[in-house]
Amino acid sequence: MTVPMLRAMKSRGERITMITAYDATFARMLDEGGADVLLVGDSLGMVIQGLDSTLPVTVDEVVYHCRAVARGAQHAHVVGDMPFMSYQGSLDEALRNAGRFLKEGGAHAVKLEGGREVAEKIARMVGAGIPVMGHVGLTPQSVHAMGGFRVQGRTEEAAERVVAEAHAVADAGAYAVVLEGIPSNLAARITAELDVPTIGIGAGPGCDGQVLVCYDLLGLTPDLRPKFVKRYDEWFARGIDATQRYCVEVRSGAFPSAEFAFGDGKRKDEPAVPAVVQPIVAGGYGPRG
Repeated sequence: MTVPMLRAMKSRGERITMITAYDATFARMLDEGGADVLLVGDSLGMVIQGLDSTLPVTVDEVVYHCRAVARGAQHAHVVGDMPFMSYQGSLDEALRNAGRFLKEGGAHAVKLEGGREVAEKIARMVGAGIPVMGHVGLTPQSVHAMGGFRVQGRTEEAAERVVAEAHAVADAGAYAVVLEGIPSNLAARITAELDVPTIGIGAGPGCDGQVLVCYDLLGLTPDLRPKFVKRYDEWFARGIDATQRYCVEVRSGAFPSAEFAFGDGKRKDEPAVPAVVQPIVAGGYGPRG
């Protein structure tokens, strides 16, 4: 999935699916599930590291996770999320940091938050051959300035400001714009006005695509249930159940049974792992050894 392909999807009226991913296994699963775009979000600070916000996340950390996701994705477009203070400084610093996501992380593009204040940096990155996805509306890296995670653009003045920001980043060369935490009618208006795709999160159905954090989508965040999130499964609860059953079997001696144990080596046809994964196993023991 490439930048021109995503643009073409908007022109054909096809909805774009974007999901966050942070490692190779999740990337492969989401990729095979049909996701068009995998975003290596700075949200990793909250869902992977257990932080209260995304602000402490570093470039090194996101680049590391980009490398993992890039290895797992075969179809999807991979976007690296530029963390707080990685692009707010000088043009040269912003460009160098953006380049790392492609050179070291294997990402196909970067995403950064803001409107007119980042337009010049977007133009500089695009001019250097780095595709950029914009992000306006509720911008989590500005959570303190906004007074918390609050819906943006509810007044006429605030709505016009969000519209202007979206146009600014698109005019600077962004190939898509994330619209977060804004009223549905405002998101639909921006989507109609822009030539580039919009991808909504908490912005209603009028966008060209949607994005969710994979941990939210899969029900891995039991204590966080934003209004805009639809949980398609409950992996946290099912994980607790599986862990409890494992603990019961280990403590009772039921696991490992003979089915899960190796023999005395006299059977030469007994593989250590299924043949389908043997080529990638070092030492013949298994991928969890």
